[in-house]
Amino acid sequence: MLHVRSIWNGAISFGLVSIPIKVVNATESHSISFRQIHLDDGGRIRYRKVCELEDSEVSTAEIGKAYEDADGTLIPITDEDLASLPIPTARTIEIVAFVPADRIDPLQMDTAYYLSANGVPAAKPYVLLREALKRSQKVAVAKFALRGRERLGMLRVVGDVIAMHGLLWPDEIRATDEVAPDADVTVRDKELDLADALMDTLGEVDLADLHDDYREAVEELVTAKAEGHEAPAAPSGEKSGGKVLDLMAALEKSVRAAKESRGEETEEAEETTGTGEDAEVTHLPARKSAARRPARTAPKEVGGKKSTSTAKKAAAKKTAAKKSTAKKSTARKSTAKTTAKTTDGATAKSTGGTAGSRTSAKKTAAKKTTTKKTAPRKRASA
Repeated sequence: MLHVRSIWNGAISFGLVSIPIKVVNATESHSISFRQIHLDDGGRIRYRKVCELEDSEVSTAEIGKAYEDADGTLIPITDEDLASLPIPTARTIEIVAFVPADRIDPLQMDTAYYLSANGVPAAKPYVLLREALKRSQKVAVAKFALRGRERLGMLRVVGDVIAMHGLLWPDEIRATDEVAPDADVTVRDKELDLADALMDTLGEVDLADLHDDYREAVEELVTAKAEGHEAPAAPSGEKSGGKVLDLMAALEKSVRAAKESRGEETEEAEETTGTGEDAEVTHLPARKSAARRPARTAPKEVGGKKSTSTAKKAAAKKTAAKKSTAKKSTARKSTAKTTAKTTDGATAKSTGGTAGSRTSAKKTAAKKTTTKKTAPRKRASA
């Protein structure tokens, strides 16, 4: 803590125990500050402290403070005047009570400070107060004077250090009457259920993972301009805002979006795709368009054609076999009749040979017909 400049030196008054301490700022600002310039020539614009009576600039060492009365009269007040005020908190952080932490309204919290033990003798009472706060699980409410006014403070333990939060006085917190909605609004249980589901889906966050996106964007902009590059383009996307026309639809969409961002699948997505893989969350009317996508339905159509073509081929083969069998039996009957009528063996052989050749021709024709019928089916299935 030695490299941090103290802004106030004093003591913590803990009953009859006095703990010498130094007060240092617990926070620091990382905001990017800008200078004012003259647009015509880029010249720096500065604010100078000028004495109205002499019409001349004065240094900081020559500047004091004064209280302006109602009639405009300025009453000088020195640091010695403030240090000699007859109040116990002029150089002391006076603890007035110990209360549970939830008794402090976060609206009252202001600037945070670290309290450092000032010297070796202060270490023992400092650690005593720190451990007492830890074991009681309470915070200390104190009064102290800083920068010209008495203030309220809350002491709590942060790691191995006692921290103090400046608190606003209760009368400095504005009432909420003028801020609350004027109209009477009724919230349905189903809407509350969806809001609870959204809260559960969003879950918790480690505050250490959060960072200032605006400051990083400004730094990138400054770096790009300094190097003569074009300014980074704004990310494209839908603009948020506007009136909420359908609260239920907005809540449902928010829940689905939150689940998708966390890698969780929704029931509606599984119904749309039929599987949990590559789930696409859509509304009910969108399911029909999803079913018409060729990428998903094409495999089913191809499989159907193949099975139909195979069935037709089998049926054609059975039909051809039946026709061929019938023709063979007809040829045999014709040959038998011819043999019975004719006594010439040569004529019988000739008739039998002619019937056989006709049967073979019909077989060939049947095969060709079957091939012609199935050929288009093969091309279609391919």
